[in-house]
Amino acid sequence: MFAKIKNWLKAFRLSLRMKMTLSLSAIVIVLLMSSLISFVEFRRMSNYVSNLIAGNVNNIHVTQQMVDAVDDYNLQILTVIGDDKLNTRPNFDREAFMERCNSLKSSLGAATDLPLADSVVYAYSAYMLASLELESVLESNFIDSRDWYLTRLQPIFGRLRSYLDRLGEDEYAQLQENSARFESGVYRSVIPSATSILVGILLVFLLMFFILVFYVKPLYGMLASLRNYLEFRHRYNYEFDGNDQLWDLNNEIKELTEENRQLRKRITDLKEKSEA
Repeated sequence: MFAKIKNWLKAFRLSLRMKMTLSLSAIVIVLLMSSLISFVEFRRMSNYVSNLIAGNVNNIHVTQQMVDAVDDYNLQILTVIGDDKLNTRPNFDREAFMERCNSLKSSLGAATDLPLADSVVYAYSAYMLASLELESVLESNFIDSRDWYLTRLQPIFGRLRSYLDRLGEDEYAQLQENSARFESGVYRSVIPSATSILVGILLVFLLMFFILVFYVKPLYGMLASLRNYLEFRHRYNYEFDGNDQLWDLNNEIKELTEENRQLRKRITDLKEKSEA
């Protein structure tokens, strides 16, 4: 199998220009592949950070819904206490509140927010338990409902409200941090890699142009002039600007062909004289 491949490579002869073009094109392909890998990695990081940001926004929204729910319920209690004609306890959707709280606990990213979410649950349980006393407070002639609210319910509500506020502030801080991380990630991963890849491709094309113009083209010219000398006996007269080893090689070939031409001329002259 290897022998067949070797024979095939021998039969498939590439020119010097094609070899140089393929080798430098391979470098360009490697650079393009690295840029593709960099782009895929950036997309992966972008999706990850975007999911974090979306989670922070959702958590802030859920926390705000919980704050609105307890504020509305607390306001209803104040309305009942302030209006003597109202003597029924307001309704509160406990299932919806606990669903929001459980979903919030399952999506919290920072480990420090989980104890805070537990504190919200405990404070909420204490607040709901204390609010159940409202009906008996309203029916009792011995308990001042306003004093009960200020000394009993309001401190518990303030604790619950502070935990919710802290939870919302932590989520907002994480949202700012993730947004800053996303922005810095763009500049750190995309722009430097894209710049380096573009510069690398530009350098490859410049190198290709330099090699083709200053080395490959003179070699093709020397080869064409040498073939004209060997096949048609034309004088070897290829010239190009330069001052390197390739230029020296061209001059050496010119001297050798000139010496060979003069030698052939002398042999021809000797043959003509001997025949005469």
